[in-house]
Amino acid sequence: MAAKDDRSTPPPLPEPLAVAVADSHTHLDMQSGTPAEGLAKAASVGVTTVVQVGCDVPGSRWAAELAAQYEQVHAAVALHPNEAPRIFLGDPDGWSGQQRKAGGAAALDEALAEIDRLAALPQVVAVGETGLDYFRTGPEGVEIQKESFRRHIEMAKRHGKALVIHDRDAHEDVIAVLLEEGAPERTVFHCYSGDAEMAKTCAENGWYLSFAGPVTFKANQPLRDALLATPPDRILVETDAPFLTPHPYRGRPNAPYLIPVTVRSMATTLGLAEDELSAAIAANTARAFGY
Repeated sequence: MAAKDDRSTPPPLPEPLAVAVADSHTHLDMQSGTPAEGLAKAASVGVTTVVQVGCDVPGSRWAAELAAQYEQVHAAVALHPNEAPRIFLGDPDGWSGQQRKAGGAAALDEALAEIDRLAALPQVVAVGETGLDYFRTGPEGVEIQKESFRRHIEMAKRHGKALVIHDRDAHEDVIAVLLEEGAPERTVFHCYSGDAEMAKTCAENGWYLSFAGPVTFKANQPLRDALLATPPDRILVETDAPFLTPHPYRGRPNAPYLIPVTVRSMATTLGLAEDELSAAIAANTARAFGY
């Protein structure tokens, strides 16, 4: 019982960073407490800016509204890769195949039109998280995901916004689509999970790599190798909170105030002073998202 209680208890506040940084990807709408409380807690340890990311239409609206309310919040809006097949395939039972296809396409078009509208707002700095996820969506959803991904890429370029990539078990296809469509000038791989060779490919294309809690896990040396292969001017940091809590708090609730834990682990891996890495991350994030 005590162990269960411990896992539900938020980790303690880390020592504050001397140089303020941004959490490049978080979900305040999925965390406990109010956004104001979460932002204040983060600011108290040197995390003074966050990018609030939407995964569906309601979440994207919420992100845009929050960013309009708080100067330190920037919004990203999109349909998550798993959301597009859910919309397209989630039609009433009993429809014929043709009805399902027509209805699903119309529903997806409607959702993407709303994301497009939100992407034009000034407080929205990015289109994302979009991309491909072959972990939760089966083969029937692959082409739907790719179509949604392509349309998000076009949207980001048309609005002059950054593109935030969700890539799970789909590295080769994500890169292939980006190269086929022409990636936006500012493209960010959220929660980077590729290897060092892929990191070099991303660097060659000028893409940013955002590292989350998994880079601190003891078994993830290949991910630390990828960090080492990433140019210093392309490194970002994120929580993806409430998910992916860094070591030694893995399994407990994550939040933007835990960014210093990941930053310090990354600084050790890179052999950099904490303040040097923090300054680079702050500048990189502002450049990547254009704020």
